Amino acid sequence: MTFSKIVNTTLATLALTASASLFAAPDAKIEQLSWMTGNWAGALGPNQLEENWIAIEGRTLAAMVRMTGGDATSMFEMITIEEVDGSLELNVQQWDPGMAPRTDGAQKMRLMEITDNSVKFEALGEGGMKTLGYSHPDAETFIIHVEQAAGPKFDINLKARSLWK
Repeated sequence: MTFSKIVNTTLATLALTASASLFAAPDAKIEQLSWMTGNWAGALGPNQLEENWIAIEGRTLAAMVRMTGGDATSMFEMITIEEVDGSLELNVQQWDPGMAPRTDGAQKMRLMEITDNSVKFEALGEGGMKTLGYSHPDAETFIIHVEQAAGPKFDINLKARSLWK
């Protein structure tokens, strides 16, 4: 092998390694998201969106989401966040009433950013969202940050409420 081939191969390997580390998800543990646990609800247009995040167990966090309005339920959603390879992955799937799936499968997202009271995920392929994040600025407020794959960014402000109203 000539010296120029060795240099080119070394440079290509270094570039590939650097680009892979640039796109690697940050290190994180599921316990860092314990602040998400609770029952949160708020307006989404004429509807109400309710998110019920259950306590962390088995290295996962999960939520059941329901959208209601006009005395009917229009959507159900299941979200899981799991520890995978030292970071976090989110899976989200939606259903219409009667458990009719809105898509062929769940949208998979990987961790982009995490702080003491916020988290943001990015899509790992096709789906309705480019990014999805959550923040908890105070004890009563839970904000969902949505960036659609083809559309605007928007926030959904939810408030803490008792599960038993």
